Amino acid sequence: MPVTKAVIPAAGFGTRFLPATKSVPKEMLPVVDTPTIQYVVEECVKSGITDILMVIGRGKRALEEHFYSSEELEKRLGDSGQVTLLENVRHISEMANIHFVWQKELNGLGDAVSHGRTFIGNDPFALLLGDTILKPTDSTKPILRQMMEVYEAKKSSVVALEEVARDKVSRYGIAGGNGIADNIFALDQLVEKPSPEEAPSNLAVAARYIFQPEILDYLSKTPRGKNNEIQLTDAMAEMLKDHGMYGFRFAGKRYDIGNKLDFIKTNIELGLAHDDISGELAAYLKNIAAEL
Repeated sequence: MPVTKAVIPAAGFGTRFLPATKSVPKEMLPVVDTPTIQYVVEECVKSGITDILMVIGRGKRALEEHFYSSEELEKRLGDSGQVTLLENVRHISEMANIHFVWQKELNGLGDAVSHGRTFIGNDPFALLLGDTILKPTDSTKPILRQMMEVYEAKKSSVVALEEVARDKVSRYGIAGGNGIADNIFALDQLVEKPSPEEAPSNLAVAARYIFQPEILDYLSKTPRGKNNEIQLTDAMAEMLKDHGMYGFRFAGKRYDIGNKLDFIKTNIELGLAHDDISGELAAYLKNIAAEL
């Protein structure tokens, strides 16, 4: 079956951004002029996804508000002749069928995915982390779309992979496997946040997945792991014993807004790609650098 559904977990507290995230979900923090979560949803839509489930928790109502239509705001923009802004606002609520489910307790990424069981049913689905933007080298084809093409060819689950420095592998889920084609690996090992000595490679799982629905059965049997949470990587490792799984090493860049420094870097780099501010921003950065 084609992949038309996506799950986006977005229930975490975002403690690294406190006090900002006390009242604003980290996924709603803007990169230039657009909330991070909207970049993720737009990647879904451009890849052919039509139905999206967001897993949210306490303090995340802003996500629902953002993707629902706002008649009062649209009327005000229309009455004042701000046509471009009006079109942009309307586009947000018309991009896809977006649904929400609450994760009442934060028990890890694996538990968050399990909250999508009713939505997923017996269909394959994409999983995208809501605090990570992936920008492909080939701007005509989103990375999720490229992964979907691998899924369609292999009829098996696919995970995005990114090469990371060996001394940073303990921050990620790390995959091991054999290369079978350009940037495609048949996986044989998955380890959650290993030490550099234990890591099977330096290929990190990079915030995008396409799963067969069987992953939900493995999650239901997965005990709590690191941080006393239900780890998605642990369920994937068990699934790998019975089912084929492939890794796709994408060409592009990952922007992780889960920490302050990377969030600021992302705003600068993507800001330099905005025609309306790029020139002045570049000049400002040069002046700042000259004063250091």
